[in-house]
Order: sequence, then C-alpha cells, then structure tokens
Amino acid sequence: MWTIFKKELKTYFLSPIGYIAIGIFMVMYSIFFYLTTISYGSVFMGDLYYATARYGLLLMVPLLTMRMFSEERKNGTEQLLLTSPRSVTSIVLGKFFAATAIIVISLVFSIIYAVIISFFGTVNIPTLLVTMLGFLLVAIASISIGMLASSITENQIISAIITIIVLVAPWFLVDMSTIFSSINLMDKFMSFPRGLISIADTVSLVSITVMCILITIILIKRRKAVK
Repeated sequence: MWTIFKKELKTYFLSPIGYIAIGIFMVMYSIFFYLTTISYGSVFMGDLYYATARYGLLLMVPLLTMRMFSEERKNGTEQLLLTSPRSVTSIVLGKFFAATAIIVISLVFSIIYAVIISFFGTVNIPTLLVTMLGFLLVAIASISIGMLASSITENQIISAIITIIVLVAPWFLVDMSTIFSSINLMDKFMSFPRGLISIADTVSLVSITVMCILITIILIKRRKAVK
C-alpha cells in the first residue's frame, strides 16, 4: 500500500491535478473567508468550512478521483497493475490515501487564515479542530464515492459526472426518502462547526467510506478474476 500511496501522490504533483485541487480549495476557501468571516467581522469559522466543503469538495473530489481506475482501464495498464504482486486491497487503499493526503495538505494551508483571524480576535481552537475533523470525514466519504465511480467506468468524464450527481442529488431529494437523507454528507457535517462530535454522524460518514472502499475492492477483484 505504501508503494502505491507514494506513486499516486507523486503522480498528483508531477501533473497539474494536485496543484489544481489545492488551488481550487484555496480559491473557494478565500472567497467564503471573505463572505462568511471578513464581511461580518466574525472569528467563527464554522460557516467557512461548511461552505467550502459543500462547494469546494464538489470540484476537488471528482478531479482527484476520476482518473484513479478509469485511466488505468482506458490506457490498458490496469492488467499490469492487477497482475502485480500487490493485493487489490493495497492498491485501492494506496490510491484512496493519496487523494486523502491532498485534502489534508489543503486543510493545513487553511490554518493560515485562522492565524490571520487570531490577530483580530480569539479563535476557538477546539471548535476549529473539530470542524476540520468533520471536513476531513466528509472529504474521505466523498473520495470513496468518487473512487467507486472511477472503478465502474473507463471514461474519466463519466466518472466525474457520476460522483457529482451522487454528491449533489441528496441535497434536493432528501425529503423524498430516508435513503437520500442517509447519504446526504453535508447534513452529517452540521454538528462539527458547532464544536460537537456527533457519534452517529461520525459513524455514518466512516461507514459510507468503508462501504464504498469495500465495494470498489470487490468489483476490482471480480474484474481481476475474469481477466
């Protein structure tokens, strides 16, 4: 897994993808920093992370995940990957954690804004850390969804579209069925900006992440068995 992780992370930064993803985060974060914090003279950063998670991840995640397996299948290199000594599980987890690392790097950069705010008021550090934890949980759930989408098609654009639809659809269909409510990631983020770690929401986000990763592993193992 560590080898795959290093390879994927290196790929992100040898191509524009990693820089664009972090750039998207910083641009969205900066815009919402002005709209939710500076404009109101507030030191509360919860709305800032919520807005960035809602709209920033919608752009970042498809960009990070659409090529994970789709590109391998399209270029015909998937067979080489699947016949390597590494297990399917290590391959999937390596790719997953590499994408997660980009999110973590972005979050580290966001601390700069907390430092700026601290010159004008007192930043509630525990609440900030809990909010960042919630952001990360929503991000990894989104990444797992995008990775699953990438594993079922060789077209990167289709993979990105599927990811966006799955992430956005629950926002509008939440009142139609409890199914959509259960996969609405942003609803599960609501308590974190208030400094509250909801066990139910945490377990739900982690469960979605684990489920999508397991399904991805199963799908790839079946494809490996057929080949």
